[in-house]
Amino acid sequence: MNDRTGLIGRRCLMAGVVAGLAMPARAQDAWPGRPVKLIIPFPAGGASDFIARLWGDKLQGFFGHPFVLDNRGGASGTIGVEAVIRSAPDGHTLLQTPNSPITVVPQLRKVNYDARRDLLPIARVGDMVSGFVIVASLGINTMAELVAYAKKHPGKLSYGSAGLGTATHMRIEMLKVRAGVDILHVPYRGSAEALNDVLAGNIQMMNEIIALPHVRSGKLKLLAVNYPTRHPDYPDVPTLTESGYPNADVPIWYSLQAPVGTPRDIITRLNTKIVEIAKTDDMIRRMREINIVVPVQTPEELAAYCDADMEVNAKLAREANIRLD
Repeated sequence: MNDRTGLIGRRCLMAGVVAGLAMPARAQDAWPGRPVKLIIPFPAGGASDFIARLWGDKLQGFFGHPFVLDNRGGASGTIGVEAVIRSAPDGHTLLQTPNSPITVVPQLRKVNYDARRDLLPIARVGDMVSGFVIVASLGINTMAELVAYAKKHPGKLSYGSAGLGTATHMRIEMLKVRAGVDILHVPYRGSAEALNDVLAGNIQMMNEIIALPHVRSGKLKLLAVNYPTRHPDYPDVPTLTESGYPNADVPIWYSLQAPVGTPRDIITRLNTKIVEIAKTDDMIRRMREINIVVPVQTPEELAAYCDADMEVNAKLAREANIRLD
């Protein structure tokens, strides 16, 4: 048995043992007995918020109790994660998060939690299909033109992200390492703030799904897509790999997580329903409208995916010499 397999097994065993102590069978059967709080570790107005609203609406319709969004932004998402970890493990407080607070930030600085120890993966609820956008007024139309411009004007271009240690931050750092360019990173408290400054011309670049409507309006130019396949709405825009940078993608994905000790029955019920909903034509359509796809996974598959993402981001942090301490 390798280390990762053993780790996943121990996490599942821990969940089962603690679950038996945490909640009587009758209480588990009655879940949810009141509104379920979905803590989002970033401010309202960004991708995390959009995705959570769709899932909250769908899950409320099935389970019969509200799934209430609670935005807890700050500290690159770690404040919201800590709030979930400190909550009662009864299934009424859950974390809906992008990968950055659980698989990226802990590779860059010390945090007060260990996602492997303190959280139980429930389901993968979306992958972002976005890409590098730049203000159209610069006249840059391809990644090759971007790299050439950045090399000719080192430090002149600036790039906005949803915060230090977020996956959008890591995307520009990966590009800087692979292309050998100097682009200034400007962190914000969330992607909505970054978008406002891109549209105002205060910064020139970003990489978020909320920027794509402004590509359609002509204000921004989409240079490449960070995903294994092209965006269905922009079939002429190449992927980052097709643009000459293979193995340079930094995935941005979202998951539902619970504090350790949450009964296994609740984890299973939620995963089963999320997988069922994700396969419906309506959810596929609604997710596509916000540039998200949902690869279905079991809790065990998600745990393995989290572990692998941690390893990739730890390697990138070493290569790019990124530290937030």
